[in-house]
Amino acid sequence: MTIDNKELVRRFNIEVIQNGNEAAFNAMMAPDFINHVAPQGMPNGPESMWNTFQNILRPALSGLRVIIHDQIAEGDKVTTRKTISGVHTGTLAGIPATGRDVAIDVIDIVRVQDGKYAEHWSVNTLSNVLAALSKS
Repeated sequence: MTIDNKELVRRFNIEVIQNGNEAAFNAMMAPDFINHVAPQGMPNGPESMWNTFQNILRPALSGLRVIIHDQIAEGDKVTTRKTISGVHTGTLAGIPATGRDVAIDVIDIVRVQDGKYAEHWSVNTLSNVLAALSKS
């Protein structure tokens, strides 16, 4: 089961985050999914994850790539250490395009239930990246 869970998370990172495949996203998300890192006061269901990738990162970063460095699975949870990267060619969190390479380091935990994303927690370096871009 832990191998299947790791593969689900790997596929999500490539098919959804990197490639923007909405059909894959819908197939991998539990309807009662909870994103524990959604901004306060904002929706924390599946739409919060889709919004992050499709409406914030993908328009701002050309050639968006996800590199998975490590994955650890235990029980129904998968922890992934990864880097999301691309070229800053669109507005990102109000910062106009700089043309600079961007790399956001991420560690996330996904709880898998019945082969779908059920819950998500994450820490990342986006705030550091934004601070560096704003100095450009």
